[in-house]
Amino acid sequence: MDRITSMTAFATVVTSGSFAAAARRLNISPAMVTNHVHALEGRLGARLLNRTTRTLSLTEAGRSYFEKCTLILAQLEAAESGLQKTFGPTKSDRKSSRS
Repeated sequence: MDRITSMTAFATVVTSGSFAAAARRLNISPAMVTNHVHALEGRLGARLLNRTTRTLSLTEAGRSYFEKCTLILAQLEAAESGLQKTFGPTKSDRKSSRS
C-alpha cells in the first residue's frame, strides 16, 4: 500500500474520530481505511489506535506518529502548492479538472 495514502487515512481517522467518518471524508470504503491503518501498524510493528465498538483513542506510539504524520502531510501539501504557484497546474490537477 502507498505509504502517503496510509498516513493520510490514519491522520483522517484521528481527526474525524472514526473509521467510517474518515472513509466518508476520503471517499473510500471503511474497509479500505482499516486496511491502510493495519498496513501502517504492520510496517511500524506498533499499535497506533485502541479501538472498541464505541471508542477510538491513540496509543502512545499512535500519538507520536500522528504528530509526525501531520507535519509530513502538511509539508507535502506545501511543496505541491508551491510547485503549482510557480509552474502552474500539475498533472493530477489537469486530470481532476477534466472530470
